[in-house]
Amino acid sequence: MFVGVAPPQKLTAAAPDVAAGTVWCQLTSLFGTLRTSPLRRRLVWLGLGIVVAICLSMVGQVKLNAWQGDVFDALEQHNLQAFGKQVLVFLVIVAGLLTLVVAETWLREMLEVRLREWLTHDLLDRWLVPKRAYYLALTSDIGVNPDQRMQADALRLTQFSVSLSIGLLRASLLLVSFLGVLWLLSREVVFGLGESSFTIPGYLVWCALAYAFVGSWLTWRIGRPLIGINAERYAHEAELRFALVRISESAEAISVHGGEVDERRALERPVDRVVQVTRDLANGLARLTWITSGYGWLALLVPILVASPGFFHGTLSFGELMMTIGAFNQVEQALRWFVDSFPQIADWRATLLRVAALHDALPKLEEPGREANRIRFVQRPTVAFEHLSVTLPGGRIGLDRPRVELAPGDHLLITGEPGADKRALFRALAGVWPPGSGTVYLPAREAVMFVPQRSYLPLGSLRDAVTYPAGYKRFDDDAVCTVLDRVGLGHLIPDLERETRWDRELSPEQQQRLVFARVLLHRPQAVFFDEVMSALDGEVHLLALSIFERELAATTVVSVGDPAYHSFYNRTVGLTRFSASTGMSLRPRPRLVAVPTRAPVAAGVGD
Repeated sequence: MFVGVAPPQKLTAAAPDVAAGTVWCQLTSLFGTLRTSPLRRRLVWLGLGIVVAICLSMVGQVKLNAWQGDVFDALEQHNLQAFGKQVLVFLVIVAGLLTLVVAETWLREMLEVRLREWLTHDLLDRWLVPKRAYYLALTSDIGVNPDQRMQADALRLTQFSVSLSIGLLRASLLLVSFLGVLWLLSREVVFGLGESSFTIPGYLVWCALAYAFVGSWLTWRIGRPLIGINAERYAHEAELRFALVRISESAEAISVHGGEVDERRALERPVDRVVQVTRDLANGLARLTWITSGYGWLALLVPILVASPGFFHGTLSFGELMMTIGAFNQVEQALRWFVDSFPQIADWRATLLRVAALHDALPKLEEPGREANRIRFVQRPTVAFEHLSVTLPGGRIGLDRPRVELAPGDHLLITGEPGADKRALFRALAGVWPPGSGTVYLPAREAVMFVPQRSYLPLGSLRDAVTYPAGYKRFDDDAVCTVLDRVGLGHLIPDLERETRWDRELSPEQQQRLVFARVLLHRPQAVFFDEVMSALDGEVHLLALSIFERELAATTVVSVGDPAYHSFYNRTVGLTRFSASTGMSLRPRPRLVAVPTRAPVAAGVGD
């Protein structure tokens, strides 16, 4: 079965655009599915590799800090031999650190690739469940731009998650490594008070912690609004991209109508929204920069100020002073991770909200009208409808006969007066709009095809378009070539494996022929058309008649549409509308028109 109908009016529904719960709950929900992913082992090994590389790097940083004290002591003592030895030690340390940095970079990039691979597949698996993508677009605001959430937002989320996690790990290890160094050096910072002197245990540590706490608190207070601004920016960027893609897809029609000026005018609103939210973001980042940049510049002076009492008192040598400043800077750098990373954290939080909202909403989507009466579907060899009606927001529509039985080879036309929602009936028969009542009897779903009014050609090769949705492996080359030749598209056989936008390359008539090639290839027991047959003209109409007279003579055809080409149908029923409150028909009951025999098809048509 394949369905490609446009959605009816949007219903207010159930899925909020903001994922519920705290950040931890969202992370647990989003990344919890990693436990069952085939990529989990690879991700674990990549993560462990990064941890090992960072730990070894921290050892190298501690060695480099100690080397700094030794080399400045050698310079102060004018000891050339000791200085030369320290140069060699420096080269060894730097060679090891460089190797670790390269290894960490490769591991980080591979972790981002694998994490995005898992997240994208997980979202696609949740999205492309039967009817779920349709219900998402129909009932939830999240369904406006799910493509951006699965592509751009998922990309940013994985990049930010890896980058921030590695930064946090490195900052934590730096803090642990150099807090001990600062604590030991604090004993050398002696304060004089008259003729007495004293030391403050962990003095340098407390100074570093106090400095980092003040900077982090100010950063949070000033930068917190950036989270909401980033989320709003991504939503407006998605709207603008959708508008641009829509114009690109409809460029020919716009040019024919001369509507470029109107389209340009229509783009003003999404562009203005993007500009406004970007301006708000720029203002927020400027305010935050007062804190982050000022914090960084002051970090050049603060360690010298806090360590100077020991140097001037004579308890700290020049090399120890430089070692103290280096250790203080490392601790300060670790503690300022939050300050420096806050813009990225705000961006990460915004993408987490959007991706987690989609991730959590998809499994919870409810079918429209779940609490209302529902149309019942029963499998049986032939098609029949019993007391069928469809519930819509403005009332109900239904067949004008309580029971309709069709035999193999019957061709049924369902007509309706202007205003009757015939397309809603097509959706109901296809099972994507279940609210209603009555029973629909159909053969097995794989033996039924639904053909929407607008032809759908998937991305990929011409073979994919012909065999859709069964997949190219189900049919051999001979079968595919035979049906293409039968519908008058034999000249496209050499392009069977070529991948292109076939919906753009083929004319509307060729697309109609391709749809009938698809039907002919699948040979269903029943076919449902949504105003397709009445839209056919000339040779394509004669081709369709010949296919159902010859190859598909035993196929049941149900066509929802206008009363045209009655010679094709041997059964006709009407569609009527009922009021929502009383259930009374709002329009006269259509008169049944029956044509007992179908007109013969001219020999040779479509051959």
